Order: sequence, then structure tokens, then C-alpha cells
Amino acid sequence: MAANGNNNWKPEKLEDICAQITDGKHGDCQDEADSGFYFLSCKDVANGKLNYDGARQITEADFLDTHRRTKFAPTDVLITNSGTIGRMAIAPDNELTRRTTFQKSVAILKPIASRVEPSFLYYALQGDIRRLIEFASGTAQKNLLLRDLRSFEVGVPSLPVQRQIAGILSAYDDLIENNTRRIQILERMAQTLYREWFVHFRFPGHAQVKLVASPLGKIPQGWQATRIGDVVETLGGGTPSTKKPAYWDNGTINWYSPSDLTAAGALFIAESSRKINELGLRESSAKLFPANCVMMTSRATIGVIAINTTPATTNQGFVTCIPNAKLCAYHIVEWIKQSMDLIIGVASGATFKEISRGEFRDLPIALPPENIERDYASTVYPMYQAIRVLLAKNANLRRTRDLLLPRLLSGELDLTIN
Repeated sequence: MAANGNNNWKPEKLEDICAQITDGKHGDCQDEADSGFYFLSCKDVANGKLNYDGARQITEADFLDTHRRTKFAPTDVLITNSGTIGRMAIAPDNELTRRTTFQKSVAILKPIASRVEPSFLYYALQGDIRRLIEFASGTAQKNLLLRDLRSFEVGVPSLPVQRQIAGILSAYDDLIENNTRRIQILERMAQTLYREWFVHFRFPGHAQVKLVASPLGKIPQGWQATRIGDVVETLGGGTPSTKKPAYWDNGTINWYSPSDLTAAGALFIAESSRKINELGLRESSAKLFPANCVMMTSRATIGVIAINTTPATTNQGFVTCIPNAKLCAYHIVEWIKQSMDLIIGVASGATFKEISRGEFRDLPIALPPENIERDYASTVYPMYQAIRVLLAKNANLRRTRDLLLPRLLSGELDLTIN
């Protein structure tokens, strides 16, 4: 099994440079809300981090029983090994790590510090992740078996060179993380402003405006209780036949599927993974809409939101809102977030939940006068533009890091320390 790295790097099996390679519990645990003991699965591992939002919490007894198997600790390297294979993270040194264990869909590697720098191992496996995924077996669902993981080889240079490589790559990840924190702060600011103006009705000049009865409860005088479908145009989507390559060949028109939004994990999105051409657009129910519209996934995972920065189309799994002077894109984004319980509540379906465009259009909204909407749009615009700039910076940082990664791991960039 060929390993990455140059000819001077010793190929090492993972089982020889890790004190332990195991996976999570082969069974279930008893849930206990707010216990503070977490039972994560492959869905909670992404982009080098562990995501605790909505993660399962279990009883302390079940945690201790499972922890005896995983012994999860800071600097452990995680790889999802079932379902979605190859998503990775490295354990931070914090209290959450000491209260976390895993389901069997996550493998835990414990690097031997005297043999391999944990962060180097993380990047080495990331750089060779496609080859690792190829070793997954299974028909209905792929699985990366522990025995294959243990025998997988990586090229390992000296520890000083490992630390240099990890230091270069982690510098990019640190910048990305800093930008991500700034984005989260800006998003919280925008959400707080929305709630002040449109939930608590504390907009500029509100003290001079009476609250009056409406079908939505008390709203400011001069506001309108209406339906979202009466305020903005909403579009569905469509899929050109995948059996006709003529609809897809040399495609230049963005055609989003829900997986594009979940993979991007960002409010602004510039490019889809697949594109259709003019023929595919004409001969399908896909509809082209301008930049800066609000796309919301409407089935399976309901309520993932993104704003397209270029003209686009979507498949059937979306409701897309076209902003106008009455309701700007940023208002629609925050209104959807605020209305998510209601959106999910009206969704229907036995196999998976879906909200139809008609059901979405019937959702209620308190519409402000256009002058208030105009003031709101101008107030939040700088926040969202800053978010967009930071997202673009992160995209550039990731591209540069991903270009450096194979060159560093192949030895093309000489970091030998004499």
C-alpha cells in the first residue's frame, strides 16, 4: 500500500505510529437532555471540527461505559468510517473533549507523540483521504474497517519536519477559524437587530407608533399582517433529465441541490457542484433567477439557507424568494430563521418532511412600511457585506492551503532541517 511523502520519508503503518485505533460504541445509549455528556456520530464531524449543535447527550453511566472503549482525549485524530467516509477532526484540549464519546461511525486514532506529531498525522491523512476512502468496503453502505485503517501507510519524515509542515498548514486553519468567529459575531449582531426591529418592534421611532390588534397579534400601526407569498415572488426548481447529456454538457448555469448548501455551510454561495446549459434550462422546470435571492431547502433537511451571488437555478428541493423593495434579502433570511419552528410544523410527508411552495407562501409575516424596511436594509447591509468578504477570504485561504498540502506531503517543497 503506497504511502504519501518523498522517498526519504519512511512509510509507516498507522498501527505502528498510533497507540490505539478503535471506533465508537457498537450499540446505542440512553439519551439524557442537558447531561453534558455527548455521544457524537459521523454527522457531527466536519471541516476539522466537532459540531455540538443539536448533538445527542447521554447518561453519565452510558458515557463512562462507552468512554472505556474510546478513551477520547486531546490530540486524538478522528475519521468518519461509515456512511460519509473521510470527514476528519482533531480533538481540542478543552473540557468538552473530556465529556465526549462516539458512535461506531467514527474511528479514533491516538498518535504516539514520540513517533508522529498529531497535527501532522491529521494533515497527512487529509492529503491522502481519497486513497483511504477507496479502501472502504460494502455495497449498501460503505465502511472503512479498522483492520484496513490500521494497515494504511503514510510517509513520515523526522519530527522537526513534521512540525514544520503542521505549522505551515495550521497557520491557514487558524486564520480561517478567526474569520469564522468574526462571521459568527456578525451573524449574531444581525440576528439581534432583526429581533429588535421585527419581533419586539423596537425600531427607530417606535415610541411614537401605537401597537394595534391584527391576526398576528399586536403589531405597530401602519404595518400589515399578510402572507410571505403576497410580498415576494417565490420559485420552485427542476431537474433536467440526467439521461440526456445534452442538458448538462458544457453547462455554465449554476444548478444548486441541497447538498451544495450543506457542503458550503455558508450564507453566501457562488458556485454549484453541477451546472446545466441553456437547453437544459429551456426544456426543464428549472427557473433562472438573479443574484442575491434567498434559497431555502424545502425537503429532507428543511431550512438550510443561502444567498446566491450569481444568477442560478435549483432542483426541486428548494423554495427561492426574490427580494424587492418591500422585503430585502437579509430580512427574508432572518424571517426564515425566526419562523423555522412554524416552517417545520407545516411540513408534511411520511418518508421525509417537505414544505410545499404553496404552504410556504401561506406563512404569515408582519410587513413594515417601505421606509422602515429601507432603513433596516441600509443598517444591516454593512454587516452582511463584511460576512461576504470574510467568507471569500476563507475560500481563498482554503484554496491556498489545499494547494500547499500535496506539495508539502510529497516533499516537493523541501523542508529538511540540517
